Amino acid sequence: MLSFKKTLTVAAGVASAFAFGASHASADTTDSQNRPTDYVVKAGDTLNKLSSEYNTTVEDIAAKNNITDVNLIFVGQHLTFAEAAASQATAAPAQTPVAQAPAAPVAAPVKQAPVQQAPAAAPVRQAAPQVSSSAALNALIARESGGNVHARNGQYYGIGQLSAQARAVYGGNSADYNDQLNAMKAYIAARYGTAENAWAHSQATGWY
Repeated sequence: MLSFKKTLTVAAGVASAFAFGASHASADTTDSQNRPTDYVVKAGDTLNKLSSEYNTTVEDIAAKNNITDVNLIFVGQHLTFAEAAASQATAAPAQTPVAQAPAAPVAAPVKQAPVQQAPAAAPVRQAAPQVSSSAALNALIARESGGNVHARNGQYYGIGQLSAQARAVYGGNSADYNDQLNAMKAYIAARYGTAENAWAHSQATGWY
């Protein structure tokens, strides 16, 4: 009888010591939210329930505790959550947004004023070349008769192709060159004033 009482006392002492050690160990290993990182499974616990409580995943608990069947855990089994708690306590600090420098304003395109074209210069009328009196007279003779004293075109005769009426007034009926030339000069002086004027009229009309 005495032996049986000693056995019960030893068992109770062992149980008390175990309970004290377990509670002491749990008190020394807690996370920032005062949850034990060395957790002892209680009746009704599941990995799914514990993953929600510790903000982790069933797979993470199973991997850290070498659990092959996630649907099977035992009362009194020790589970570690040390790494999960540490990862929660050391969350990465939020990144401070970097202020972006405002983009430089785009310069508005400069409107080019239309280039004014200078008016075209008016064409310069070239003055008719000046000819001497003798040159104008020779030009008339060349045009009218080619210098032939016998040249005749109807009533017109001689180097100046004077009409019969003009020859009656100024002469030039003979075949003498000088006689026809003097008659031609007299006709031109009376009608045009100068040989230059007579030549200009001939150029404009084809006759003098």
